[in-house]
Amino acid sequence: QVQLVESGGGLVQAGGSLRLSCAASGSIIGINAMGWYRQAPGKQRELVAGITSGGSTNYADSVKDRFTISRDNAKNTVYLQMNSLKPEDTAVYYCYAYRKILASMTQYWGQGTQVTVSS
Repeated sequence: QVQLVESGGGLVQAGGSLRLSCAASGSIIGINAMGWYRQAPGKQRELVAGITSGGSTNYADSVKDRFTISRDNAKNTVYLQMNSLKPEDTAVYYCYAYRKILASMTQYWGQGTQVTVSS
């Protein structure tokens, strides 16, 4: 099994920055993608950013000029650097990981971390 522990959320003023961390442990072999979804009150969960085992990244259009996802393979940790934060970034951010062993794919979720951006 894979366990994902998130940290780094908090309260920040508009224009500020936060860095989220997601540390994976357990059965690490086979993880081929990690990243974050977020869910704001009254809105659907949306993909924020992801990174593959090969280093390819993708971002939601609303964040791609402001957020950067990266990884530290030695620590099995993924980071989301969030700059120029806006009130509309306020949400619970959920780390995810996909683990593929042969034809079997499993998705894992972190516990979520609250990001609140004040105006």
